Amino acid sequence: MEIKITTLSENTANIGFIGEWGLSILIEADGLRILFDTGASFTAVYNAQLLGIDFSSVDKIVLSHGHWDHTGGLVNVLRRRGEGVDIIGHPDIWAAKYTQGEKYGERYIGIPFNREQLEGLGAHFLLTKEPVWITDNIVTSGEIPMVTEYEDIDSYLYVKENGVFKPDPLADDLAIAINTELGLIIILGCCHRGIINTIHHFREITRQNQVNCVIGGTHLMDASPERLAKTVTDLKQFGVQRLGASHCTGFEASSRMAQEFPDMFFLNNAGTRLSLP
Repeated sequence: MEIKITTLSENTANIGFIGEWGLSILIEADGLRILFDTGASFTAVYNAQLLGIDFSSVDKIVLSHGHWDHTGGLVNVLRRRGEGVDIIGHPDIWAAKYTQGEKYGERYIGIPFNREQLEGLGAHFLLTKEPVWITDNIVTSGEIPMVTEYEDIDSYLYVKENGVFKPDPLADDLAIAINTELGLIIILGCCHRGIINTIHHFREITRQNQVNCVIGGTHLMDASPERLAKTVTDLKQFGVQRLGASHCTGFEASSRMAQEFPDMFFLNNAGTRLSLP
């Protein structure tokens, strides 16, 4: 199976492309074009035009979670899609998401559009807590269990319910896996529930233990040295062959993984195109 993965929006960009805080990745596999997240605003559409990618050919959209930097490009994408399209995600993408605390202050960080506006542009929301098998080989994670003792949710992330702020469990955090003969290819959005938890979950639901490639946001930007060390150890135990870091990985974690995985690590920036496996 030929697989093409193109990063359309990311914090940093290859020459000629535009970067912004956020993520959007186009997955081409099993005869489908699946857009995973839409970036924060216009960059996914702009960079797609540079690459000659026509959004009218996108078959499905998958949202990794309900934060603005992964959903803010939805209106631009839907306008260029030109007709109805299924958007797969978790019901909690519509939670009222905020930051709280000294680091970021009180700020709304949820989807910057209302549901009716998006549905008016052709969005058909398919929201479920369970994994969705898009094809026989491509599956979303659904809710990811928290099984490691060292991965946790950022304490500054909240949801607002009936005027009361509560810690956000980020149950809507999901990823995509493609099952190939050489092992799993896992595409991460922001990985709030942990990269290792995510890999464990995909190995269980696909019954495939081999992990060939992991690409996307790993949410290690605020990881303690202890968490980072344990993450590296577990990645080595999984036998990951390629590791492409994006978005919320952070400089320190990227540098550490580049040292630990010198032959397999790469920065997955806007404009990066991969043919796998």
